[in-house]
Parts: sequence; structure tokens; C-alpha cells
Amino acid sequence: NQVLEMFDHAYSNYMEHAYPADELMPLTCRGRVRGQEPSRGDVDDALGKFSLTLIDTLDTLVVLNKTKEFEEAVKKVIKDVNLDNDIVVSVFETNIRVLGGLLGGHSVAIMLKEKGEYMQWYNGELLHMAKELGYKLLPAFNTTSGLPYPRVNLKFGVRHPEARTGTETDTCTACAGTLILEFAALSRFTGTSIFEEYARKALDFIWEKRQRSSNLVGVTINIHTGDWVRKDSGVGAGIDSYYEYLLKAYVLLGDDSFLERFNTHYDAIMRYISQPPLLLDVHIHKPMLNARTWMDSLLAFFPGLQVLKGDIRPAIETHEMLYQVIKKHNFLPEAFTTDFRVHWAQHPLRPEFAESTYFLYKATGDPYYLEVGKTLIENLNKYARVPCGFAAMKDVRTGSHEDRMDSFFLAEMFKYLYLLFADKEDMIFDIEDYIFTTEAHLLPLWLSTTNQTISKKNTSTEYTELDDSNFDWTCPNTQILFPNDPMFAQSIREPLKNVVDKSCPRGISRAEESLGSGPKPPLRARDFMASNPEHLEILKKMGVSLIHLKDGRVQLVQHAVQAASSLDAEDGLRFMQEMIELSSQQQKEQQLPPRAVQIVSHPFFGRVVLTAGPAQFGMDLSKHKAGTRGFVATIKPYNGCSEITNPEAVKEKIALMQRGQCMFAEKARNIQKAGAIGGIVIDDNEGSSSDTAPLFQMAGDGKNTDDITIPMLFLFNKEGNIILDAIREYEAVEVLLSDKAKDRATIFKGKMIPNYIIDSNLEMENMDQKSSESDAHKPNSEEAPSDSQDAGAVGEEPEGGGESSAVGDPDPLSAASTASASVPMAEEDPHTSGPAEASAPEPACTPGDSQPQEQNTQTEATSKAHWDSKVQPMESILADWNEDIEAFEMMEKDEL
Repeated sequence: NQVLEMFDHAYSNYMEHAYPADELMPLTCRGRVRGQEPSRGDVDDALGKFSLTLIDTLDTLVVLNKTKEFEEAVKKVIKDVNLDNDIVVSVFETNIRVLGGLLGGHSVAIMLKEKGEYMQWYNGELLHMAKELGYKLLPAFNTTSGLPYPRVNLKFGVRHPEARTGTETDTCTACAGTLILEFAALSRFTGTSIFEEYARKALDFIWEKRQRSSNLVGVTINIHTGDWVRKDSGVGAGIDSYYEYLLKAYVLLGDDSFLERFNTHYDAIMRYISQPPLLLDVHIHKPMLNARTWMDSLLAFFPGLQVLKGDIRPAIETHEMLYQVIKKHNFLPEAFTTDFRVHWAQHPLRPEFAESTYFLYKATGDPYYLEVGKTLIENLNKYARVPCGFAAMKDVRTGSHEDRMDSFFLAEMFKYLYLLFADKEDMIFDIEDYIFTTEAHLLPLWLSTTNQTISKKNTSTEYTELDDSNFDWTCPNTQILFPNDPMFAQSIREPLKNVVDKSCPRGISRAEESLGSGPKPPLRARDFMASNPEHLEILKKMGVSLIHLKDGRVQLVQHAVQAASSLDAEDGLRFMQEMIELSSQQQKEQQLPPRAVQIVSHPFFGRVVLTAGPAQFGMDLSKHKAGTRGFVATIKPYNGCSEITNPEAVKEKIALMQRGQCMFAEKARNIQKAGAIGGIVIDDNEGSSSDTAPLFQMAGDGKNTDDITIPMLFLFNKEGNIILDAIREYEAVEVLLSDKAKDRATIFKGKMIPNYIIDSNLEMENMDQKSSESDAHKPNSEEAPSDSQDAGAVGEEPEGGGESSAVGDPDPLSAASTASASVPMAEEDPHTSGPAEASAPEPACTPGDSQPQEQNTQTEATSKAHWDSKVQPMESILADWNEDIEAFEMMEKDEL
């Protein structure tokens, strides 16, 4: 019932405030229309002015037993939606959301019509629209490889002069490999085989281009040559649904070749990428070498796929690890490190974890997963719910919101949560008759025997290298997956229940695990001391030389050819990459984290949280956990650059002022003198937003700012206008300035407040208190932003001032097969560290915490024997090293 109420809240607000726009903007209560809002880059490629959220939600309405609403929604789609817009869209997103949404809607429409009560008028209109859209996507496949262009113009295709697309050379593996379910279903429904043929050709090409020795695929591929552009491999962003569609294509279409391919890839994933409970990216050519030390949230779908495969133990392990991360941060951050710190802090209400929770409950029947689902529901209501829907989290550390509610939230999240709790009598049809696409759209399994235009069994000899006896040829039967032991899943989870808070994963590579026993593990970047002679000797052996710079730092440069052996050179390369990541991470940690402005007065009651930039002066909100709370008042003059002329309106309130015409510190002194208890500076650049701009920090004026004792925060124009609009409508607006959003039950303790706001909060209050206690004991680096965005510290200047980012690292990798990174000299002043220096960090664990296998390393003799037994031409070794360095350079630029 809670899930139904939450769905109604999100869906009705979309229909009331946004339709026919593609998406709802839940903070400003309006629709997101492409071209009318600041561009968000690639994210906007999902929007095509085709009422995206309504189409994506069609079959969810039927799953949630809202057949009348479904009938009305289908009529609206048929009447209002235009698929012939002059707009460039993502082939991948349009396929899974719009084509999938139309096909899912058609699937349940014909099912309802057959039952005889609803949809009796329906005559395949959604299928006709799906076919029209399918033909609009086909021009993207006009490449020699058969891999589609990543984008297509709905009106003009790809190469037409007015198309404004078709110049791209690369696409992601998932983008080209996540078409077969929708395209095959379209072919089977209509009898037009061309769609299935194109999707199969793209899948065949990716399979041909897999790295043959590791059987892994990279993240991005050249659509013309088939060369791998990014050679790292994992199960998260960029690859995820390629693997999902190989297994599901076998389930839906019954073609053995898809299962053979999936099993081949799955074997490689479990051999190289799976490091229970972690799933870490590796290099396709050197799969024993980890490509990064963090994971992205999209991999949360993988335990669900493992359930379909029938491999339950690792599914339970990874899911439990992810749940522990959620319990720590309330949501799954977009990316987090191997020691479970936030790497990218956003959370756009992704449904993948809910999907895996549903599958694991279906497989185990363990009520633990119902409790997990309950936690997800409570967190959504408590932290993401706003008056006009549910808002994505801008930063899980502060609880601030972003003005977006993606269509997949309605398409997937509520579907999986409802199904998790639904009994058979709550459903009006048998969900087991359908398979879920990656967007959770329903395709009926009877398609496997309909309009088969392509032979079912692949008769080519390309699979002769595989041993079929290793593969299961049937879908798993959940009744025989477990011994008759209700505690089976719990026994697997138990060792992992404290994995996030109490253990300290070191991200050790498989190569290190397999080394022979020796006195010490390889030198890690975090342990390196430039004053330690033993460390310098190890560096020399790895081909790393040390150059003293005039500013007190040292520069490390690796020449792979100078290493003692190939293994030492590989260790050196890993050490350099660790040092680069460490230096970059520490530079970010010297910057202040974002702050939160929470509107706590009627009718917001703490539901709306705005991302605010901090000040490098005034009250430090991270040390004053209660924050500063008060009503807001606009000052006169609005720029705050001279004595305040309305002090009676400002006294004991939080002053609102405009950026520009003087230094930030001057504004702070003026409002403090007028009796304000805090200040919010609103950007004067029209349309600026924390959604699209990097975090902004207010710097001092170069003088001593100890006299400023009130908190000062900075809001971009869009967020500032939310407060100004609230003042216009409600007059008295109260806000809370804090380091992160506060639990609404805590804010309103002892005060009158509508029950619906605190129903779900009180249950979790104790958990929040424990969480905040543990937060108080975390090192500062836990709270520092390690987001992909830069944070610039600026002093206000006339004309609004210009932003200048903190000093960046020089290019860490050169083209001449060398890698370099800068670290401070340990023997010089240990208390000061410039903005571009990377101070040697304290180890995250004491030596006693190290895992046993990390104590093993290789002796000189073993190393020499290995080097002698595996002599390679120097050109070949150099080529390999160059390849790794290219991959590292690409990782530096990587964005999710």
C-alpha cells in the first residue's frame, strides 16, 4: 500500500505539473523540456519531446493494478505523442525507454483485451507507434561494422545535412549491445524481420571483437573499425546491459548461441572481475591488473542477473555489500571506493539495487529481503520525497536535492518494489509469463515461437573452442537452488554484515595474491615515504626515479625499461597509478564539501534541500552539527556592499543577498553588523544551477576573517530562486543551514507537524542517531568531496567576480612510456601542504588489519626465474606498457 501511495504521488505530480513534457522537475514543479533548460550534456539525449515518462510508465500501471489509469494513459499516448520531432536522441535510451515502453504497453494491452474487461477498443495502436519508431532508429545502423551510431535525429536520421549528428566514431558496448530484446520483440510482433537482423548483427560484431585471451569486452568501441577505445572492463556503466541481454535473449528467443556467449563472458567475469564481495574493473589485455579502485552504482543490477543464471552465493555476497553501503549513506552513491567512501556523490534514484533485491527474494524466499525493501521505501520517503514528487539526490553526504525525476524511477523502481511485496492475489496476471527488459518493460515469453525468421541454432564453428559440459543449458529452477535450509542465505551474509564499517579492503590484485611467499607485500602508494631508503630502493627496482623539485615536492617518473623484471615494471606501473589517484584524491580533500540549505517551514517541512557552496570564513557548519535555523529576509541594498538600511528586518534572521560588486567577506561583515544570524549569497548569473556548474566556494578577502562568526552559504541562481519564489508565495520562509540535511523527525521534535511527514521517520530515528555518532568519529577525509566535479575557491570581485579552480596536477602521464606523480618530501615541513601537493596519507588500517594473503610477495630468486622463463622481445613489452599507459590516461578523463 505504501508503494502504491508513493507511485500515485510521483505519477500524479508528473501528469499535473509536467505532462506532456518528457520529465518532471520536482523542485520547481514543472516539466523538463529540452532546449528550455540549461543543457546537462549527454543526460539530455534521453529527451525527445515524446512524453518520455508517460510512455516509460505504461506497463507499470498494469503491474500495480491501475487498469483504468492505464487505459487513459494509452489514449493520451496515441492522441498526443509525436515521434517525428527534429531532435537528436540517444539510440540506446530511446530503444530501452520509448520503444521498450511502447512494446511493454502493447504486451499488457493485448493481455487485458483478451481477459475481456478492459481495452476492448485497442487495435494495436501502440505497436504501430513502436514500428514507426523502429524505422526511425534504423538509419543509425548504417555503418560497415553494423554497430549503431550512438545518436540519431528522429526526423532526419544520421547523415542528412540537417541531422546534426553522424560524426561520432565511438559508442559504448552496452549502447550497441542492448537492442536485441526490443528489436526482436518488434520483429516477432509485426513479422518484419529487419529489426531483429540489425540487432543480431551488432551483437555478433561485439562478440567477434572480444579480447580472445581474457574473453572480456572493453567499455567503448570504434563503430567503424571495431577497435577498443577504452580497454577497461567491468559489469557497471558502459557494459552492464550487454551481458544482461545475452542471457535474456536466450530466455526470450531460445537461441543457444546467446547462452554460449553469456557463459563464456560469465566465466571471465568470475575469474577476473569478481573479487567477492567486490566487482572491480580490470584491463581486457591484462585482466589480473585492476583498472580502478572504485565501483559505480550501475553494477547493482548484477546480483539479479546472477540469480537468473542460478549462481546465488556471489549474488548474496555482492548484494549484502551494496546494502551496507546504502545503510551508511541512505542511498547508493553513483560511485564509491573499495574502502566504501563516496567517490561520486550523486544518486538519481536508480532502481538497480531494488531489482536485485526482488530477484534475491524470489530465489531465496528469505524475509530479510523484505526488510531491505522496507528500508528502501523509508529512505525514499524520508530523504527524496518533495511536495511535487521525488527528487534525485545531488549529494548523498549532505542530503541535498537535484531538480530531476528520471523516467526510469516510475518505470522500474515502483515495479520492483511492488512485486517484492505483492502476493499472487495482488496481481491481475502472471508475471512469470514475461521477461523484464533492462528498463523493466514486459515482453511475453510466447514471442519465442512466433514469426521466427532466423534459424534458432547457430551452425557456425566459432564456438568449437568451448567445452559445453561446463555450461547449464536450462534456466535455473529456484526450487532446487538451495538445500532445505532457511538459514542458507543468512549464513552467506553473516560474514559481510560489518564489511563497510569495520573491515578495510585493500583492493589487492589477483596478480599479488598469486605471488609466492616472501617477506613483504609490494609497496603501496599510500605507504610510500620519500625519506625511507628502503622505499627508494624498491622504487629503483620498479624503474621509478625520484626528482626533487624546488617547491619541496618530489616528482616520480617511471621508465619501464629500467625495471629489474617485467613483474617489477608492472608493480611500478600500478604504484604510479595509485600515486596519481592518491594525489588527485587528496587535492580534492583539501577543498570544502558542499553544504545544505533545507526549507523547513510550511508547506515544505524539510522536504526541499538545496546544494549550497561553502565559505572559507565564518562559522564552520561541519563543527556545529545543529546548524543555523531562522527565517529569511532580503536585505537592502540587495548586494550587501554597504551598511544595511533595513536592520530591523534582518535582525535574528538569515539574510538573502545578491552576488557581485564587492567581496564576499564584506557582505558577511555588513549583515553580521545588522544582526543577521547567517547569510545566503545568490548568484547573479541568470539560469546558473548546481545541476550544471561545479561546486562554488566563497573565499575571504585576503585579510583576517576571524571577526566573521556567522555561517555564509552560496546558492546558484536557480536554487536561490526557489527560496525567493517561496517568499513571494508564503511570506514567512524558514530555512536550516547545515553541513548536511537533517532528518525531518529531528527538525520538528516537539513541534506540531502533519503526521504523514514523520510516519516513516520515527522508526529510523535511532538508526540515524547511531549513524551521526559514527560520523562524528570518521576522519575528515570521509566527509570531503571526491566527486568528479572541481571545486573552485574564489574571492568576489566587481562585475560578479570570476571563478578560478584550485591548482591542478600537471599532466601525470607522458607519451614516452613514462608516468609521473608529485608527492611532498616527508622530511620537510610535515604540517604545510600546498594545494597541488599530495601529503602522504595515514594508512587506512593498522598492519594487524591486513588480510593474510597480502603478506605474500615474490622473492628475488623467484622473480628472476619468472623473468628468465618468460623472455619477450623488448618491443612487445614496450607496446604492452604503452597500452596500459593509454588506458590509465583514459581513466583520468573517465566520467560515469
